[in-house]
Amino acid sequence: MANEASFDVVSKVNMQEVDNAVNQCIKEINQRFDFKDSKTQIDLNGSEIKILTEDDFKLKSVIDILKTRLIKRAVPIKNLDYSKIESASGGFVRQTITIKQGIASEPAKEIVKDIKGLKVKVQAQIMDDQVRVFGKNKDDLQAVIQLLKTKDYGVELQFVNYRS
Repeated sequence: MANEASFDVVSKVNMQEVDNAVNQCIKEINQRFDFKDSKTQIDLNGSEIKILTEDDFKLKSVIDILKTRLIKRAVPIKNLDYSKIESASGGFVRQTITIKQGIASEPAKEIVKDIKGLKVKVQAQIMDDQVRVFGKNKDDLQAVIQLLKTKDYGVELQFVNYRS
């Protein structure tokens, strides 16, 4: 293991920034004229955002406002998983948005497969909800990072814990 460099491929979402974005979204909805006298609710509970509003049009508007706020706070919207729109009592509609943390096993296996297909001298290993990549040549690690940036695995990837 002498002279080996490594980095971790992770997918993390800063939940404090999500909380701030939800609070900004609530504040904007309370101030907007098109939401005046509406009974729109947004709740952040753990890694779930629950939206309850009067109709589909308002629901789509709330999601659009929320996405804008998340993007401004550098929260990757690729990590949002939308549930099916449900009808609630009183003619309301409800939707739950789950925030995905970590890399699931299927995308992790796909990442390892793509790294092996690159034919460079690096090793990739799945560790819980992240992938560790290590090798002797730093240029090979940079090539792996460039490859992974061009692919879409359904979540936003970050490259952290770079050690040489």
